[in-house]
Amino acid sequence: MSKKYFGTDGIRGRVGVYPITPDFMLKLGWAAGMAFRSMGACRVLVGKDTRISGYMFESALEAGLSAAGADVMLLGPMPTPAIAYLTRTFHAEAGIVISASHNPHDDNGIKFFSGEGTKLPDEVELMIEELLDAPMTVVESSKLGKVSRINDASGRYIEFCKSSVPSSTSFAGLKIVVDCAHGATYKVAPSVFRELGAEVVVLSAQPNGLNINDNCGSTHMGQLQAAVLAEHADLGIAFDGDGDRVLMVDHTGAIVDGDELLFIIARDLHARNKLQGGVVGTLMSNLGLELALADLGIPFVRANVGDRYVIAELLERQWLVGGENSGHIVCFQHTTTGDAIIAALQVLMALKRRDEGLAQSRQALRKCPQILVNVRFGGGANPVEHPAVKEACARVTTTMAGRGRVLLRKSGTEPLVRVMVEGDDEAQVRGYADELAKLVAEVSA
Repeated sequence: MSKKYFGTDGIRGRVGVYPITPDFMLKLGWAAGMAFRSMGACRVLVGKDTRISGYMFESALEAGLSAAGADVMLLGPMPTPAIAYLTRTFHAEAGIVISASHNPHDDNGIKFFSGEGTKLPDEVELMIEELLDAPMTVVESSKLGKVSRINDASGRYIEFCKSSVPSSTSFAGLKIVVDCAHGATYKVAPSVFRELGAEVVVLSAQPNGLNINDNCGSTHMGQLQAAVLAEHADLGIAFDGDGDRVLMVDHTGAIVDGDELLFIIARDLHARNKLQGGVVGTLMSNLGLELALADLGIPFVRANVGDRYVIAELLERQWLVGGENSGHIVCFQHTTTGDAIIAALQVLMALKRRDEGLAQSRQALRKCPQILVNVRFGGGANPVEHPAVKEACARVTTTMAGRGRVLLRKSGTEPLVRVMVEGDDEAQVRGYADELAKLVAEVSA
C-alpha cells in the first residue's frame, strides 16, 4: 500500500500548510498513541530541534498522545539520534522527533523511532495512517496518559557519545571549530569534544527559533571554513539542524564530504579487522569512494538515496557502516541510526590512530568529476524509460569501461530528469552529460 502522509523520512512540510498544522499534529499524536497502545502499555519520548514551531507541535502531540492513553516523556531540544538512543534506554514503545533536519525554520516535520531505536516498520506507519482517517476519541479520564520531563537527557546522551571511543581517549592538543547550525546539537556537541580534551571553538550555538540552518551548519560551510583558517585550527566539524548529518573542513579550509568521512571510518575499521563485511553508499555516492574501497578489498554496494534505504541495506547484509555524501553516516557498531556526533568521533579516532591530519587522511580517496544536469520536461511518459535514452546510457557506460558511471533519475517532486555522469576525465564526463541531457530534452519535446 502507498502511504498518504509518511515519506521516506517521516512527515515534513511548510509550517501552517496541511499537514504541518496544529490540528493535524493533535490527531497524529492520538493516532500514534492508539497504534502504540494496541501493542501494550505505552510510553512515548518526544524531542525536538530548535525551530520556533517546535513548541506548538510538541504541545499538540502531547495532547493527542495523552488522549489516547499514552504516557509522554518530554526531552526538549535534542539531536535526532539522541532520541533514538534514549527511546531504547528508557524502554519506551516509541520516540518522536519534531524536526525538519537541514531545512529552514519555516519547515517542520515528524520522525518516529521504534522501541529499538530504528525506523518504524511500514505496517505501523500504515496503522497510524488508517487511524488518522478515523474519528478521534478520548480514553476515560482515569486512563489518560501522564506527562513528565526528562531533565538529565543531555547528560545521558553526552556519556553515550563518549562511550563510542575507548575510555582512555584524549584529544588534548587538538583544536577544532564546531558549527552547531543553531540547532539541536548546540548544547551537547561542544561538551562531548571538550570533555574528551579537545580545544573547542563554537559557532552557531545561539538558537532563537528562527536561525536554525541559516547560513550555517553543514548546508552552508563558508563560515566554518573561514573560522578554521582564522583560528589556525586542526579541523572543523559542521552539523545540520537536527544532528544526524556531519561534514568537516580540513586545516587548509577544504570541505571534506560524507563520502570521504565514510571512507576514513571504513578504512580504520578494516585495518583493525572490525569492519564486518563492506560499506553501503547510495546511487549518488562518488565513484571515487567505490574505487578507493575496492583498492583495499572492501565490498561496496549502493542503496537508493535516503538514510532509510542505507539502513535497510545494512540490516539485510548485517554490515556495520554506510552513509551518504550529504554527511548522513551510520555506524551500527555503536548505534541504530545516523548520528553526526558519533560519526565525527569515529573520524577523529581514525586520524589519531594513523597519527595524521584530515587533509592527509582524505588523500587516499580521489573523487571523480561528477556532472549533474537537470532537464525539465512537460510531464507524461518518463523520458528515462525511452528506448533511445536507455540505449545511449548503455553505450556511454560501456565506453567508460568501469571507470565511469551514468545515472538518470526522474525527480519525485518536480518535472525534472536529473542526468548525472561521473568518471576519470572531467571533459569527457561533461560531454557525455550534455549529450544525454540533450537527448532527454529531445524525446520529451
